[in-house]
Amino acid sequence: MGVLFGTDGVRGVANRELSPELAFKLGRAGAHVLARDGSGTGVVIGKDTRISGDMLESAMVAGVCSAGVNVLQVGIMPTPAIAFLTRDLKAAAGVVISASHNPVEDNGIKFFGPSGYKLSEALEAEIEALVRDDCAHVPSPVGKAVGHTFQVRDAAGRYEQYACGTVNTDLKGLKIVVDCANGAAYYVAPRIYSRMGAEVVPVFNHPDGLNINDGCGSTHPEALMEAVVARGADLGLAHDGDADRVLAVDAGGRLVDGDQIMLICARHLKDKGMLANNTVVVTVMSNLGLHLALKDSGIKVVETKVGDRYVLEELLRTGAVFGGEQSGHIIFLDLNRTGDGILTALQLLSVMKESGQSLEELAGWMERLPQLLENIPVSDKQTVMSSPVLAKAIAEEEKMLNGTGRVLVRPSGTEPLIRVMVEGRNKKQLQEITGRLAKVIKEL
Repeated sequence: MGVLFGTDGVRGVANRELSPELAFKLGRAGAHVLARDGSGTGVVIGKDTRISGDMLESAMVAGVCSAGVNVLQVGIMPTPAIAFLTRDLKAAAGVVISASHNPVEDNGIKFFGPSGYKLSEALEAEIEALVRDDCAHVPSPVGKAVGHTFQVRDAAGRYEQYACGTVNTDLKGLKIVVDCANGAAYYVAPRIYSRMGAEVVPVFNHPDGLNINDGCGSTHPEALMEAVVARGADLGLAHDGDADRVLAVDAGGRLVDGDQIMLICARHLKDKGMLANNTVVVTVMSNLGLHLALKDSGIKVVETKVGDRYVLEELLRTGAVFGGEQSGHIIFLDLNRTGDGILTALQLLSVMKESGQSLEELAGWMERLPQLLENIPVSDKQTVMSSPVLAKAIAEEEKMLNGTGRVLVRPSGTEPLIRVMVEGRNKKQLQEITGRLAKVIKEL
């Protein structure tokens, strides 16, 4: 067994790497570590719509209960809703069974602490050590000390009420096409936007266990781009499988990515005096155009490694409250403890309403420089990334760019991929660089 926890929990092909046996052990170990002081109402467990969710949830529930801890089941629910419900229900921990934007055969298990934050690496390591030891040191109580399961019938209503209370304006007059990715947002997202007064056209909101992220959602926004134009909508919103991300589409069918959304919201927060430390935290994947636009707006930028956990760590370290990723995974720390696609969308929509500007006008504040990204499947990410051949190739390409762009080669935190990103003003040159680096990686 290799390292279990990646940058976003435990991921793998369901019923293979992520087996019911492993889920059972994670439930036992997680309950023991996170609820050992006896505080909290139990462990909140939710999931997305993929077919393997029931299997893994059953195993996880059994593991938690076998450790003598109660389970609060909330059913299909967005990841950020689990973070909120963990706090709202005063639980000892929260668990999300989801692989986010990954294909249906994948699944994942992610923990939240009682405050709704993802676990520290130290706590993850403690849970992992118990799992490796087959939970030999986790007590197995009997009789009345065994954990119970409870269905939280009003879980969706609690989150909906909370989300609607995060903005001070209604959405009347806006027509929105909402791509639910056939995922965890399929039910609550359209209800929330409708409740706020918008005319909502939901699409990809009929999950069947197999169609999550299939040609839809924030990783495949093409159908949404067409639908916005065809329906004459003011904009479109694309969530991913677990709804912790959102991308937008303007009335002309043009994609508005996380960088542009961050700029729009950062400027709005600054104007209202709510941008703590006048700082936005972004990752190395953010477009150079965002850096330039934030600088022009008098806003400081702090850069981190890719991954929302690193964005969150930097927010907490610096005292900033806002940051995120180009993928649309954006954190409003004053509102939730993790990225929340629905809350982000509500903030973006409130800027449109309060400013009276269209999404196209707001997105035009930033010039997005050409940025090419290629994902290369590999069998051993560490071997490829540590190769001096690759290091030399990257150095040569950076020298060729001569300060007019940048090259970023990094391993995916959740998939067996090496990601090559090249940015600059000459698209033809970027294509050539990307091709050469991809060739090197494939040969390695």
